[in-house]
Amino acid sequence: MTVTVVGIGGSVRAGSQSERALHTALAGAREAGAEVHAITGDSLVLPFYDPHLPERTGNATALVEALRRADGVILSSPGYHGTISGLIKNALDYVEDLRQDDAPYLDGRAVGCIGLAHGWQATVTTLQALRSVVHALRGWPTPLGGAVNSAETRFDSDGGTSDEKADAVLRTIGRQVVDFAAARQG
Repeated sequence: MTVTVVGIGGSVRAGSQSERALHTALAGAREAGAEVHAITGDSLVLPFYDPHLPERTGNATALVEALRRADGVILSSPGYHGTISGLIKNALDYVEDLRQDDAPYLDGRAVGCIGLAHGWQATVTTLQALRSVVHALRGWPTPLGGAVNSAETRFDSDGGTSDEKADAVLRTIGRQVVDFAAARQG
C-alpha cells in the first residue's frame, strides 16, 4: 500500500524559502516511496476559519480532503514575529472539519515540522509552535524537526541548497513521516 504525504507550507509568495524547504522534505518522502501532494502559495489563501459557517471555498475543501486522505503530513512555516504565520495557522484551523472522522483531526498521523526564519530565535520558536499545534491536533511530530535559519541557509529556485546539513535534515523529516505511516499501515 502506498503512503500519501501532504505538505502544507510557504507563504503567499510563490517559491518562498519556506515553500522550498517544504519541497525538499517532500522529496525525502518521495525518495522513501510516498506519493506526495503540496498545498502552497495561493492554495493556502482561505477565508478565516469559522466553525459556524458550513460553506467552504474550493481551496478549503481541497485542503480538508487532502488531509483526510493523508497518511502523513509535513508542515513548513515562515517565522513571523516569533511564531507560525497566520496563513499556516488558518490552514491548520480547517483541520477542525475532520473532528467527526474515524481518525479525528490528525490522529495517528506522523507530522514533520519545519520552521524557517531569519535568525535562530524565530526559527526555533516557530518550530516549537508548530509542534505544539500538532500535539493539540492529536498528530505525532516526527522525532526530528527542521529549524532552518534563512540568514545562513538559502534555497535556489530548484529547491536545492549548498547547506548539506539542512538538506539532509529536511529529507530525513520526509523519510521519518513515511516510515511512521508505513509502520502504522503494516
